[in-house]
Amino acid sequence: MSGTNSPEAVKKLLENMQSDLRALSLECKKKFPPVKEAAESGIIKVKTIAARNTEILAALKENSSEVVQPFLMGCGTKEPKITQLCLAAIQRLMSHEVVSETAAGNIINMLWQLMENNLEELKLLQTVLVLLTTNTVVHDEALSKAIVLCFRLHFTKDNITNNTAAATVRQVVTVVFERMVAEDELHKDNIEQPVLVQGNSNRRSVSTLKPCAKDAYMLFQDLCQLVNADAPYWLVGMTEMTRTFGLELLESVLNDFPQVFLHHQEFSFLLKERVCPLVIKLFSPNIKFRQGSSTSSSPAPVEKPYFPICMRLLRVVSVLIKQFYSLLVTECEIFLSLLVKFLDADKPQWLRAVAVESIHRLCVQPQLLRSFCQSYDMKQHSTKVFRDIVNALGSFIQSLFLVPPTGNPAITNQAGNNNSGGPVSAPANSGMVGIGGGVTLLPAFEYRGTWIPILTITVQGSAKATYLEMLDKVEPPTIPEGYAMSVAFHCLLDLVRGITSMIEGELGEVETDCHSTTEAGSSPTQSSEQQDLQSASDQTEKEIVSRAVWEEMVNACWCGLLAALSLLLDASTDEAATENILKAELTMAALCGRLGLVTSRDAFITAICKGSLPPHYALTVLNTTTAASLSNKSYSIQGQSVMMISPSSESHQQVVAVGQPLAVQPQGTVMLTSKNIQCMRTLLNLAHCHGAVLGTSWQLVLATLQHLVWILGLKPSSGGALKPGRAVEGPSTVLTTAVMTDLPVISNILSRLFESSQYLDDVSLHHLINALCSLSLEAMEMAYGNNKEPSLFAVAKLLETGLVNMHRIEILWRPLTGHLLEVCQHPNSRMREWGAEALTSLIKAGLTFNHEPPLSQNQRLQLLLLNPLKEMSNINHPDIRLKQLECVLQILQSQGDSLGPGWPLVLGVMGAIRNDQGESLIRTAFQCLQLVVTDFLPTMPCTCLQIVVDVAGSFGLHNQELNISLTSIGLLWNISDYFFQRGETIEKELNKEEAAQQKQAEEKGVVLNRPFHPAPPFDCLWLCLYAKLGELCVDPRPAVRKSAGQTLFSTIGAHGTLLQHSTWHTVVWKVLFHLLDRVRESSTTADKEKIESGGGNILIHHSRDTAEKQWAETWVLTLAGVARIFNTRRYLLQPLGDFSRAWDVLLDHIQSAALSKNNEVSLAALKSFQEILQIVSPVRDSDKPETPPVVNVPVPVLIGSISGPGLSRPFVRTDSIGERLGRCSSSELPIVTDELEDLNLWWAVWNTWYRIGSESTKPPITFDKLTFIPSQPFLTALIQIFPALYQHIKTGFNMDDLQKLGVILHSAVSVPISSDASPFILPSYTEAVLTSLQEAVLTALDVLQKAICVGPENMQIMYPAIFDQLLAFVEFSCKPPQYGQLETKHIANAKYNQIQLFAPAEWVALNYVPFAEKSLEVVVDLYQKTACHKAVVNEKVLQNIIKTLRVPLSLKYSCPSESTWKLAVSSLLKVLSIGLPVARQHASSGKFDSMWPELANTFEDFLFTKSIPPDNLSIQEFQRNESIDVEVVQLISTEILPYANFIPKEFVGQIMTMLNKGSIHSQSSSFTEAEIDIRLREEFSKMCFETLLQFSFSNKVTTPQEGYISRMALSVLLKRSQDVLHRYIEDERLSGKCPLPRQQVTEIIFVLKAVSTLIDSLKKTQPENVDGNTWAQVIALYPTLVECITCSSSEVCSALKEALVPFKDFMHPPASKVQNGES
Repeated sequence: MSGTNSPEAVKKLLENMQSDLRALSLECKKKFPPVKEAAESGIIKVKTIAARNTEILAALKENSSEVVQPFLMGCGTKEPKITQLCLAAIQRLMSHEVVSETAAGNIINMLWQLMENNLEELKLLQTVLVLLTTNTVVHDEALSKAIVLCFRLHFTKDNITNNTAAATVRQVVTVVFERMVAEDELHKDNIEQPVLVQGNSNRRSVSTLKPCAKDAYMLFQDLCQLVNADAPYWLVGMTEMTRTFGLELLESVLNDFPQVFLHHQEFSFLLKERVCPLVIKLFSPNIKFRQGSSTSSSPAPVEKPYFPICMRLLRVVSVLIKQFYSLLVTECEIFLSLLVKFLDADKPQWLRAVAVESIHRLCVQPQLLRSFCQSYDMKQHSTKVFRDIVNALGSFIQSLFLVPPTGNPAITNQAGNNNSGGPVSAPANSGMVGIGGGVTLLPAFEYRGTWIPILTITVQGSAKATYLEMLDKVEPPTIPEGYAMSVAFHCLLDLVRGITSMIEGELGEVETDCHSTTEAGSSPTQSSEQQDLQSASDQTEKEIVSRAVWEEMVNACWCGLLAALSLLLDASTDEAATENILKAELTMAALCGRLGLVTSRDAFITAICKGSLPPHYALTVLNTTTAASLSNKSYSIQGQSVMMISPSSESHQQVVAVGQPLAVQPQGTVMLTSKNIQCMRTLLNLAHCHGAVLGTSWQLVLATLQHLVWILGLKPSSGGALKPGRAVEGPSTVLTTAVMTDLPVISNILSRLFESSQYLDDVSLHHLINALCSLSLEAMEMAYGNNKEPSLFAVAKLLETGLVNMHRIEILWRPLTGHLLEVCQHPNSRMREWGAEALTSLIKAGLTFNHEPPLSQNQRLQLLLLNPLKEMSNINHPDIRLKQLECVLQILQSQGDSLGPGWPLVLGVMGAIRNDQGESLIRTAFQCLQLVVTDFLPTMPCTCLQIVVDVAGSFGLHNQELNISLTSIGLLWNISDYFFQRGETIEKELNKEEAAQQKQAEEKGVVLNRPFHPAPPFDCLWLCLYAKLGELCVDPRPAVRKSAGQTLFSTIGAHGTLLQHSTWHTVVWKVLFHLLDRVRESSTTADKEKIESGGGNILIHHSRDTAEKQWAETWVLTLAGVARIFNTRRYLLQPLGDFSRAWDVLLDHIQSAALSKNNEVSLAALKSFQEILQIVSPVRDSDKPETPPVVNVPVPVLIGSISGPGLSRPFVRTDSIGERLGRCSSSELPIVTDELEDLNLWWAVWNTWYRIGSESTKPPITFDKLTFIPSQPFLTALIQIFPALYQHIKTGFNMDDLQKLGVILHSAVSVPISSDASPFILPSYTEAVLTSLQEAVLTALDVLQKAICVGPENMQIMYPAIFDQLLAFVEFSCKPPQYGQLETKHIANAKYNQIQLFAPAEWVALNYVPFAEKSLEVVVDLYQKTACHKAVVNEKVLQNIIKTLRVPLSLKYSCPSESTWKLAVSSLLKVLSIGLPVARQHASSGKFDSMWPELANTFEDFLFTKSIPPDNLSIQEFQRNESIDVEVVQLISTEILPYANFIPKEFVGQIMTMLNKGSIHSQSSSFTEAEIDIRLREEFSKMCFETLLQFSFSNKVTTPQEGYISRMALSVLLKRSQDVLHRYIEDERLSGKCPLPRQQVTEIIFVLKAVSTLIDSLKKTQPENVDGNTWAQVIALYPTLVECITCSSSEVCSALKEALVPFKDFMHPPASKVQNGES
């Protein structure tokens, strides 16, 4: 009001008043002077007031009666113009609130007069309104007068006045109540408790009320009176009134000011005592009325229902129920029952329509409905009002569909338990549209031929009524068809929406309250705890009460709702309507679920499910809501191809898909309509949003979805989502374009449905899983025994559910995977493939999921996740196993680093692959293993390493694919390498683990059981590895054996040092010898059949073409490996207690291999034998330690002990011997093993060697083409072993052993070779080369001889034996040895040029000449060194040598090789040059007596051989040979003859005779022969002669013996000269003119020279030394010489001259008797 208080406004008001008064005075100047005067004085009055007062408005109000007076007088003139001016002025005053109560009364009286005069009626209403609204000065009588005035104007004839008055009345009534409300506001602070008003109808019983309230009370009371057609108490002067207007006013007051009635008992009293009875009374015509019933017999005709009143009554009732339900419980029950009755089919259509509208108004108020439920339905003996309302609506909807065909009365259905009606006559079926051919496009319901359009009547949730608002209509309107149905439909929807949102809201509150109380429960103080307990218990009580109400509400309404909604769903042809119905069913189902009302929940869900499926389809699923019904098999195996069709127009529903039913024997097809799809989406929505409350009805939902998915042909894809399948075999599925575009959406929702399972609580989740599992079981049963496409819905969805619930996977893992494992075993391949897909996807997802706490800290969970993977190994289907392995591979690739305790499971899966499971499986598994070995060994717990070894080994044994076996052996090598590199860490970890297990075992009181137990765990790991490789070493496939063998020995060789000392015992006995035994056994029993090819078209080399030969290779490898270990690791093995036993076993193996009838094996055995003999100490020179100062022992001992083979080295894992020594020596001296034990080992070796040698070289008794004769390399190797062996046994080697050795050497050299091998072993015959075997034999003897040389005295006695052996070999040059009975060919005839592969071998004797010659050289050498040795002298070695040489010497040209006799000669010369002085030395002892004749014979046989030189001998050759003879004579002249006195006479005589024989060309007996044999040995003869001569020089004679030789020689010489000369003369004479042969000429010249020389020397000799006999012989030569003079040769002549000259000395006269020494 501030606007009217401002100075400007006041100033303006004063100006306006003055101008109004002036205008008034002007108007009345002529006609109405009094008025003019009043106006003028009024002006003065106003001015005065304005001048005198500061508060002008207040002053004006005080004087308002006077101020207003002029205007009132003006109105009194009844002059329109003046009246209008005055009314305007009065309104202006009112609006400034300057009118006092008195003035107001005056104004009202004046207005009443005008009204009675029918003047300015609209202006009057306006003025009244302004007066009453601007201030509160009008009260009581004045007020009632003003109100009556308005009423009176309402009933004028003038329409405008009429309507304006009606509006004014409404406003005035409102003002009166507003004033009361304002008054209450003002006094609300000091409210005193009103005295309870007793039921007293006196209208004056209002003394307690305040002024405004009193006015309101009086007004309301009179309104009731008026409507009831009684006289008013307060509104005096009312002339007429209508009921309709009265009801409208009542309604507006009740509606706008409910608080007035609720707060004031006086008013409540009016409500109860006046309004309700009035309403009930007014309703009566409607209740009694029956359409079409005959007039009743009662005297008064039945009043017909009157639409305006009826409709207004219903409005009032709506307000009463809505606003004052709490005051009027009983009355409302009556009203509601009436409402329900008005829906009956026998009531007029319009009545039913407005009743439905009224009910709709109630339905949008859920709190109100809740109150009904609490007040009526939940009370005993009370009408079940809420249920009746719902059921009535249902019946109403049904009745609308039941239009009897021919007007006959039809019987309505009974819905729920409320019987709503008897016989009715059908309402006029107006508004039906013909629907033939589907021309209508209106949304509508259609049921059994009844078609009802759906009208859009209201926004959802607000009950905007149409007919309840028709306040201007008097006649009942015609209701369009479908209107009532549409409203009823909305009632249902709003009812559902209201109830559910209300209950759910409250439920939510309860839940949060509970939550907060429990949270608050942990507060510290005692009192607050009690407080909390208190509040909590209040809470629970409150909740219990609320829950009872909620449950009652649902129980009361669900039957009716479901009946109605199902009917509507069936009948609906409109998508939006269908959507709404489904939404209602869905919300109800969800609500029932939340409240745990299983029956009703399942009923609603069943309805939706039925709607989703084609009519009459598999209804068995839905006939009962229990899971039991699901056991009947109305299911399916599908297969569809998709094609488009246009919608069929015959049904009122568009068919969008045709598919196959899911049944064991699908018959025909079924059709899905768009409504089915809509229902399906609702079902999905339900499951998606309300899965938590579905519980057991999941089975219903999922079974339905499965059928739909089947019919639509959706197939699972990765992750379990369903995608539209491609066309498959079988009857076609036909989908329209509409549904095609829908499918991805549906499949998406399907996936989201299962995704949302992550928000379900655990129990609900279990319900879901159980439902899926049982669905899946049915699908499995159906899929048995046929290979049609199975239904994979359940499996796919199990997968999806598992994937989204990873965060709590533990709670569902077992049922989920347990079921999927069953699926994996299903005979239908598609089924199990999906089972496996699901299972492996889940496992992979589980492992990659980011769990809380992470898997690395939650081993139990990790093992739980991996367990199904292991379980899959029990399934035999290869496709499943492949999936399993692919899964393992992916797990390794993504999770390999963090598997931890899951390793044994994962490795177990790889290891579970069996040999018979096909190549691809094995290959995949092996890929996994390779990945593990290359990438993951360091990340896995060390305890799993053993499993890795086992698995790798098992792949080696698979025989499907050779490459895999070989690669797996490579893996084992890699693994061993890893063990080696990470040895320390692995060992630590294993020991820790071992200790823990030991402790556990002790606590449980069991023995810890693991393979190779006593060994430490790290060693056990190695032993497992060795054992695995050992198994592979005896695999049937040669390549595997070879590879495994190499790996095993390399590993032990490379990494064996890591083992504890004691473990070696196990290695030797359990691994190495065990392996050797198995290999030996397999080799000896192997098949000798030829293998044609190695599978496919691989050719096999002839050296490997039988199993036996292939095993031979293995045996070789194994033996060599073991020997090498014994060699390199001897320092470790020897300190083990039973080394000597092990040694024997090893030797035994070597022996059996060496004696095996297989060249390859036997040779290799010897190689191994060599290896264990060349055992050198592990100290290399570079490592030899300095003498550690701590050790106070002489250096030699220390070094000896280290380098000696028997050092027991403390087991330290380092590689520097120096360190080891330092370590061991600081505490104790190095242990030197017992030498004796060592010797025993070597003697064992000698015995083995001897056995091998004697067995292998012993000639067989009989020969055939299969006879086994040892090869040359074998024999060579055998003999080559001896020198090394001898080094170890030389101290005890005696004559017996030497004898044994000799036998073996002799036999070995005698073994022939096969002609096919000869080209490779033998030199071509012309080369004089030794075979390696022969070399080895000589080396062996050489070693012996050297050893004897430096050995002690007692060893020297072995010399003669060695000579014997060698001389035996020398004899081979002329007489090759025999090998048993075998016929050998000489090498030259062996036909090795055309070797035929499998022809029996011919045996070829070797060329022994080079060997014999080499032996001879050795003999000579040896003799040169040992001639003086006692044993050599005593054993007549020289004689033996000569005797042996006599053979080739006597054969001479007949020897197999020319070189032989030449060598023999030179050897003889060398030997004699050494031996003869020795013989002379021992001449007296007689030890050489037997030698001389042997020697003489030898000379004789050689110099005068019986063998004829070959014809092709050249002159030069002949001369060379002659010079050799000459050398022999020279030897005689230098070494024998000078010492004649020490030599037996007979021998000398023989020599002289020989020389004589040689010096005369005695070979030719006749001229011709001499001519032919020009090869006379001129030089030789000369030499003999010279020797004879030389020994005729007697001046050198020093002993009688020598003189004797000289005499002999001289006589021989002279005799020889005589012979030569005689022969020459003879030949000269015979030859005539022909010159004699050159040789003879030379000889004669030589003789002549010799004669002259002889004479000279005789002259120089002391006369007493010369025998007279000799002189006589000399002189006797003279005549012969003279005879030679006739010689024609000049050379002979000159020589003759010289020879004849000395004879002059013999020419002196014959002497006289000599006396006394003078002549």
